[in-house]
Amino acid sequence: MTKKKDELKNKDNVAAEDAKRVEELENNWKRALADYQNLQKRVAEERESIVKFANAMLVLRVLPILDNLLLMHKHDEDPGLKMTIKEFEKILAEEGVKEIEAEGKGFDPHAMEAIEKVKGEEGKVIEVLQKGYMYKNKVLRPARVKVGGATSAKEEN
Repeated sequence: MTKKKDELKNKDNVAAEDAKRVEELENNWKRALADYQNLQKRVAEERESIVKFANAMLVLRVLPILDNLLLMHKHDEDPGLKMTIKEFEKILAEEGVKEIEAEGKGFDPHAMEAIEKVKGEEGKVIEVLQKGYMYKNKVLRPARVKVGGATSAKEEN
């Protein structure tokens, strides 16, 4: 009888050890799964970040072309050129590029670069020399502007 009790105790101990080992393996599996899911999220975020960076670099490279087209349009009112500029701006807008509205607004040092201080209302943008652009709510290229503030020729120098 004691032999059977010893065997039952042994089986209970083995069963308890097995249950403990199963729980430990299950916890390790859950941790590994959570680590893998976190890795997937991080890789997806990094991939998205790389794509945004590459798109921003491409947009930066084509903005001078748009600047040249706009400059040509100032001197030549060609309807074909106007249509090309409109299409160019539409594509940029679809990709998340927005022009920084500057003229007549208060100077914003985060989105604008003051090139010159001229006669005019203090702190207001008087003239935009080069358009600035935002890409996905980040400044891609600051607007280059003339800011009001000088009241006399002496102050302008």
